[in-house]
Amino acid sequence: MPTTTASPWLERWLPLLRERAGSSPILELGCGAGADTAPLTTAGLRVIGIDRCAGEIANARVAAPLTELYVQDIRANFPPAATQLGAVLASLSLHYFSWSETLTLIERIFATLRPGGILLCRVNSTNDHNYGASGYPPIEKNYYSVDGESKRFFDADTLCELFGSGWHILAMEEMIIDKYLKPKSVWELLVEKIDAEKQS
Repeated sequence: MPTTTASPWLERWLPLLRERAGSSPILELGCGAGADTAPLTTAGLRVIGIDRCAGEIANARVAAPLTELYVQDIRANFPPAATQLGAVLASLSLHYFSWSETLTLIERIFATLRPGGILLCRVNSTNDHNYGASGYPPIEKNYYSVDGESKRFFDADTLCELFGSGWHILAMEEMIIDKYLKPKSVWELLVEKIDAEKQS
């Protein structure tokens, strides 16, 4: 069972997530069994969670019973309540897609955020050699077939390109995490939807 205590990666962002979300729910893409969902709700935040695995969603319903949860691919249309949001969370769920699909997904996240809204995410690094960044058949640049699953790996330039238009990068750090059996290299990224009115 997932714990309701936020892991260090999420805990430091909770005040900002609470501030930006306001009275709106947070959209969590790839919520899994609720490891992040549960501490978000414990912190008093409303969450709309999406995951393609019905078994994971069933576990998330136990971990965070008051959460609005959906079994679906995160590339599908977001639930109707996921509009004009202040925050979107995506931990290790945005790096499975072709470049064109990734661009489309980021555009849809952008559209669901209100100006000043934030996306907090973690994605595979090109240095994540323990989990597929080298030694596997390429599909596209930095996109490989890893044991039957497609995985994308990001470097700083690619992330700056992905979030170059309409976004402001507030924080971007490459780090090693201990979520799995072997050390995993990821990028942790916080980006803000630019408020065009404030810029003009």
